[in-house]
Amino acid sequence: MLLGVLAYSLFAMHDATNKWLVEHLPVPEVLFFRSLAIVIGVLVASRGRMVPTLLASTMKLSLAARGVLTLVAWLLYYTAAQHLSLAQLTTLYYASPLLTTLLARPLLGERVTGLRWTCVAIGFTGVLVASDPLGVPFSVATGLVLAAAAMWALAVILMRQIARRESSLLQVFTQNLVFLAVTGTMSLWQFQMPHGIEWLLLLEIGIFGGCGQYILFEAARQAPAAVMATVEYVSLIWAFVLGYLVFGDIPRVAVFGGAALIMLAGAVLVVGEQRKRATA
Repeated sequence: MLLGVLAYSLFAMHDATNKWLVEHLPVPEVLFFRSLAIVIGVLVASRGRMVPTLLASTMKLSLAARGVLTLVAWLLYYTAAQHLSLAQLTTLYYASPLLTTLLARPLLGERVTGLRWTCVAIGFTGVLVASDPLGVPFSVATGLVLAAAAMWALAVILMRQIARRESSLLQVFTQNLVFLAVTGTMSLWQFQMPHGIEWLLLLEIGIFGGCGQYILFEAARQAPAAVMATVEYVSLIWAFVLGYLVFGDIPRVAVFGGAALIMLAGAVLVVGEQRKRATA
């Protein structure tokens, strides 16, 4: 769970930087440079062993499918990021933990306990309180985010299945190879040369994204999908903090109530899981 919190904290900083970048550069180009940095990093870290490992894997189809699902989710998400605030964007995206919890039993055979359902419900209630979704009018952008949430939920289920048999580094490598091939092709028609600080920010999202992915995949090895779904809510707190620091979005009083519910959900889950392990 601590690995999950760290991963989603890195993703929050990664998403805030991405939101700024996609307002200045095409979305496929941002994802291309990010994935290029990650692929190079994995090749260096593995001393080139990831290529033969991928070729020998019996889960190439699942690895590729997860890469495609995640790519579609992120393309939809960052396209919507051009039209929504960071808080609205993150909140709408948090339909995904609920979908992940719903799919955990039929697709993974995981038993979703009453405690886990309760924590997901508390966390989602916190999201609703903090964001006032009724104040977010439905639009093409909100539809894109909800579609992205569904894609991400399926990708999390696949991640859990793959984590049982393949290494986290291989998952990071394969996912970003898919991103690299598709976004590289898309960027040929809308390439815009980055300038100055944009290069540094592109490198930053590569580092944050790569580290976040690896840590998340490691967390998926140790925690059930329903538990990871609850942990994912920690990103909302970061979204409001970074939204204020980077974009000048001032949180409302309700944000603090929502954040308290989210932290309560996490605390209840931690205590409950520890007690369960102690009595096992």
